[in-house]
Amino acid sequence: MNNIAMKEQKVSALWAHLHWLSVLAQQGSYTAAAARLGVSKAAMSQRIAELERAAKVSLVQRTTRSVRLTEAGQKLVDDTHAAFEQIEHSFAQVRDLADQPSGLLRVTAPVALARQQLMPLLTEFLRSHPQVRIELDLSDRLSALATEGFDLAIRHTERAPDTHVAWALCTTQSVLVASRSYLRRRGMPKVPLDLQSHNCLHYPRSQDSPAWTFERLGRNAPGERLTVPVAGNFAANNSEALREAALTGAGIALMPDFSAQAALAQGKLVRVLPDWKAVGAFAETIYAIRPYSPHVPRAVAALVEALRRELAGGFEA
Repeated sequence: MNNIAMKEQKVSALWAHLHWLSVLAQQGSYTAAAARLGVSKAAMSQRIAELERAAKVSLVQRTTRSVRLTEAGQKLVDDTHAAFEQIEHSFAQVRDLADQPSGLLRVTAPVALARQQLMPLLTEFLRSHPQVRIELDLSDRLSALATEGFDLAIRHTERAPDTHVAWALCTTQSVLVASRSYLRRRGMPKVPLDLQSHNCLHYPRSQDSPAWTFERLGRNAPGERLTVPVAGNFAANNSEALREAALTGAGIALMPDFSAQAALAQGKLVRVLPDWKAVGAFAETIYAIRPYSPHVPRAVAALVEALRRELAGGFEA
């Protein structure tokens, strides 16, 4: 075998190593990259070390908490990124020729929405599509989907980012609720201004004093809005926590309808000020969002369609 052939053979043997380097650059740590590839951290480290020996130059700068590519490593990733993206795209198209959706879906969703509404839907979807696997990340923060390797994000937001593909799954609304025991003790508010004499359990938005805005329903005063400063002895940045506090009779809570739905249906909580609509507290649409690409994997499309079908009716109790 001549030198040129030996050199080509050696480079081709490192294609997988180059892909692993690109995943390492994307994930930012050996642990996260190994999890994304489904391999051990030791195997990940060994592959990168082999690639560095073959390149005869350092490709990764290691710290105690993360890794960062050297100039040479970044050049390799930049130069090969488009090729690996095309390979992934082509393979996804071939895989989707199969009759059934398959493969791993990495999904991120808000904590409360996932726990209360999505879990039954996801488990039913997996029963219907046995060749699909789902890895669910519960987080209220907006993730960088492409960078963190997510295939799909479920988000409760006013507007989906323009740089991504988004499907509206359903509408949602904010509801004001309290337990019967609290209302017997403190009385039922008749108008929003009555809330000033109640213990209001709220979602903290800033350092400012909390205030709730309402829009009157009905023909008599369409579009009438009123903002009321409120106060209470409990605040939480999670609607499940607000619901649980309301269930104990602690006060009147404002939360998304998907968090209150079950408790309202069971009569454990009741609506407060039903003739007024709370506005501006929480977003009114739930989206499925994915990074833009010309091809939508069949498993992603199937999951989105299932969620749209099951959530179409919203969360009325």
